[in-house]
Amino acid sequence: MLLAVLLAASVVVAVTIGPAGLAPADVFASVLAHLGLGEPTLSPLRDGIVWELRMPRVLTAAAVGAGLAICGVVMQALTRNPLADPYLLGLSSGASVGAVLVLVLGIAVALPLAAFAGALAALAVTFGLARAAGGLSPTTTVLAGLAVSAVFGAVTSLVIFWSATNDSYREILNWLLGSLSGADWASAALAGGALLVVGVPLIATGRTLDAFAFGDAAASALGVHVTRTRTLLLIATALLTGALVAVSGAIGFVGLILPHAVRLVVGTRHRALLPLSALAGALFLVWVDTGARTLFDPRELPVGILTALVGGPVFAALMLRNRRLS
Repeated sequence: MLLAVLLAASVVVAVTIGPAGLAPADVFASVLAHLGLGEPTLSPLRDGIVWELRMPRVLTAAAVGAGLAICGVVMQALTRNPLADPYLLGLSSGASVGAVLVLVLGIAVALPLAAFAGALAALAVTFGLARAAGGLSPTTTVLAGLAVSAVFGAVTSLVIFWSATNDSYREILNWLLGSLSGADWASAALAGGALLVVGVPLIATGRTLDAFAFGDAAASALGVHVTRTRTLLLIATALLTGALVAVSGAIGFVGLILPHAVRLVVGTRHRALLPLSALAGALFLVWVDTGARTLFDPRELPVGILTALVGGPVFAALMLRNRRLS
């Protein structure tokens, strides 16, 4: 409950931060007016800053952060690999190929669709390779994902080397590093819709993921259909990751380290770890993205740079704290 309240307050405060100074009352006035619950009291310019620029970006950041954290928890549980992250199945590399192709061709308006299609293509290749190599076991799936990621990454590099120039190169680099600068209400709807349709059901799989923590044999003994359940959860995770990558680019760290940070505080039970990681991921990315767009004004950093610069030391501090307490 504390994290939920803190997240709601952070969304409001983050919208007020920027070159054009706003107050929380301005945010509430704009939102209520657009929801038909009050009369417009802000000037068109200030209302546009709140409703068209900052609010969709902040909400997109919250949805992306929550979704990536959920995917990280699920991937680490299914593969029993502490280094697993949402991009383990080659999804980021596949999305990058789709995004880079449309940016090079000058049709950036199709970027979310192309990135999502690329992520699904990478997923299909990864699953096909894993099945051909002996089935969707954790080890086989991880190795297949690494192979697909390497190949798709090479394709992305080749396209950039061969075709990218000037503005397209800058756009490509910005996307590859992760950025929410172009987020609008369509982005917020896509990320939020994916989180609602796929992320919320994933949060409800805590008991199943607890069973996987003891190995496939133990999960089977507890009544879990191991192969079918792992396949469904991997597909759900991949779909959610693909939708998030399509609107934000490849934002690292959130899905890899944040679940570990929450685990150090609350323990390993997934019934608590999943929802708390989602809230912590949303809260983390809201504030990191706010810093990315304001700390170096008028220049804006790709948010993926700050997630690593901020998250790494925070995680190290939690590790040291946990060691002292134990």
